[in-house]
Amino acid sequence: MAGSTPPPPPDQVMLSTTHDIPGKRTVKCFGIIFGQTVRTRGALGRFVAGFEALLGGRSEAYLTELEKARREALDDMLAKASALGANGVIGVDFDVSEVLEGFVVVTATGTAVYAE
Repeated sequence: MAGSTPPPPPDQVMLSTTHDIPGKRTVKCFGIIFGQTVRTRGALGRFVAGFEALLGGRSEAYLTELEKARREALDDMLAKASALGANGVIGVDFDVSEVLEGFVVVTATGTAVYAE
């Protein structure tokens, strides 16, 4: 179990959006964890995004930033799971909200577990 072996590095923590990790048995639950990031576009990035808005359609500038933000929030959550001794996070979900104009908060949540 978690106490007998060192925790896995964050990049080896298993993830699942479901209530379990397929093929594994959950033997310990560490509780709800989260990772967060706040991102904004610089002046040039806002200009590019504004230009894309004038043309209509898909905004690659904002999609790229959103993807970076999701990755940062996920990495933060994985580091916290690993620090607890968890080797998995189940029920993974993301929440995105704008706190100020141009500032986006991305939160990744889940339940840290040890599965074997």
